[in-house]
Amino acid sequence: MALATAPRPPPLLLPSKAINIPNPPSFDPHSRILNSLKQCTHISQLKQIHALTLRSTSPYHPKTFFLYSQLLHFSSFLDLNYALQLFNQIQNPNSFMWNTLIRACANDVNNKEQAMRLYFEMLEQALVSPDKHTFPFVLKGCAYLLDVSEGIQVHAHALKHGFGSDVYVNNSLIHFYASCGFLDLAEKVFVKMPERSLVSWNVLLEGFVQFGKFNSALNLFREMRNTFDPDGYTLQSILTACAGLGAFSLGAWVHAYLLKKCDFNLSIDVFINNSLVDMYCKCGSLELAHQVFKRMPKRDLTSWNHMIRGFAMHGRAEAAIRCFDKMIRTERFRPNSITFTGVLSACNHKGMVSEGRLYFDMMVIDYKIKPALEHYGCLVDLLARAGFIDEALDLVSTMPMRPDAVIWRSLLDACSKKNTSVELSEELARQVVESEGDIGSGVYVLLSRVYASASRWDDVGLVRKLMTDKGIKKEPGCSSIEINGVAHELFAGDTSHPQTKEIYQMLKVIDEKVESVGYSPDYSQAPMIDELNETKQHSLKLHSERLAIALGLLKLQPGMPIRIFKNLRVCNDCHEVTKLISRVFNVEIIVRDRARFHHFKDGFCSCSDYW
Repeated sequence: MALATAPRPPPLLLPSKAINIPNPPSFDPHSRILNSLKQCTHISQLKQIHALTLRSTSPYHPKTFFLYSQLLHFSSFLDLNYALQLFNQIQNPNSFMWNTLIRACANDVNNKEQAMRLYFEMLEQALVSPDKHTFPFVLKGCAYLLDVSEGIQVHAHALKHGFGSDVYVNNSLIHFYASCGFLDLAEKVFVKMPERSLVSWNVLLEGFVQFGKFNSALNLFREMRNTFDPDGYTLQSILTACAGLGAFSLGAWVHAYLLKKCDFNLSIDVFINNSLVDMYCKCGSLELAHQVFKRMPKRDLTSWNHMIRGFAMHGRAEAAIRCFDKMIRTERFRPNSITFTGVLSACNHKGMVSEGRLYFDMMVIDYKIKPALEHYGCLVDLLARAGFIDEALDLVSTMPMRPDAVIWRSLLDACSKKNTSVELSEELARQVVESEGDIGSGVYVLLSRVYASASRWDDVGLVRKLMTDKGIKKEPGCSSIEINGVAHELFAGDTSHPQTKEIYQMLKVIDEKVESVGYSPDYSQAPMIDELNETKQHSLKLHSERLAIALGLLKLQPGMPIRIFKNLRVCNDCHEVTKLISRVFNVEIIVRDRARFHHFKDGFCSCSDYW
């Protein structure tokens, strides 16, 4: 970023030291002009007041300098370009004037760099020093521009000028480092602060949440509660963290705290309620999310988008479409790109091909929204999983942007399930490898399934050898379950949990009960080798979600739903077993996998076996 300062025009008025030339006591234009400024609401009025100031005041009067500082202050809100012109007419502006203009530029989306130029011009002139108000404004500009090198310089300047302990400056430093992704430096500033305000905690919390450090955010929140009560900003960050982790208990606690302890205006705040809707959707309680949504006294477009996406991820496609129709027809909201991502996702999860085509065309033709990669990804996945692989490939070939690895993987996944030609799957796997810089295990696992379904076991072995040679390990399945507010994390084949013995005993009970009602293992997604069925079945039994279900049956009160969050897609066999468990043990099981939610109850799943 270029930070060369532009030459300033010669000053037209106001010497640095006002000379006291008394006016007649009966006439004081300064007070009259100040009163006019306080009632000024438009730039045209301010220009008239400026002209009056030039005509009726002396540049040498002691009150005139203050009057110009107020003119600059008000003009910075009404017309930034005019404020810049006015500033350039003032000789030797004081720190308040510099700060006024730096703040105005830092708050303006199109003038962040101008804030930096003004700051360095201020330093270059060296007539006034930056103060504790200057640094927060400048750091705000650095944070928006993600200008790390300049921000670090500003940090050094703040220390040099003796503001290393100032709470406001440190809050701005935390925000700057967190916005730029340097959470370790943000935390370092936070830890060294001799005094912290609630803002200090909120800024670091927001940084953790912004970069997906949800556990760190919750740990910091627990520590914060020893000193401060949470405000609306705190609660919004914590609700986002709960949504990310699936921490239903803490999210519900935040909701209760909001209703019992907080101001009524905060409890009906649209941003807070949007966060509640999103949290309940992502924690598996669509009913509570819908309750919050229906009771909101005011909704914005984000409210509707959260609800549409919530219905979509829970497989309630018809409800998502009804919600969309009400939004555009009854409430007269204009959908945006995010809205259509939710609607297309709903169609995808239900296999509604005709509707998906319809809404994609509606987005482009009726609302003139240019499709993004996410929209193409939804439609490609919808077509491919429904068996329209040729149409999906045609769509990919006509996309205006290069397909990413996600799109190629969705095609490869569909091919592995639809038993298409091995040659096509091999070509798709090659495209994934070319599109993905950091190759994970997913493409190899999918390709091995294609070979296994064709009984090409030599090729399956070659895939495994290739993974070994490249040091690529299959991503382990991991499931978490919350019991009495504590999250338990279990991996496939895990034996590290303190209650491993009881978990495995419960697994035996589960096996006996589901086999008694006709369970037959599905080996299609078992290990990538031609093993004996007994070996494969043993492997399937130890998938992470089965361990989590066993722990839930052991520890949760009867009648409570078992909520499980898994890092991978549920395999066919575990999906079938979980349906049987829900019937045999009369328990509701809610599983969020990598793609969507599954609600198992009475032997059925909300996805209708389409996922």
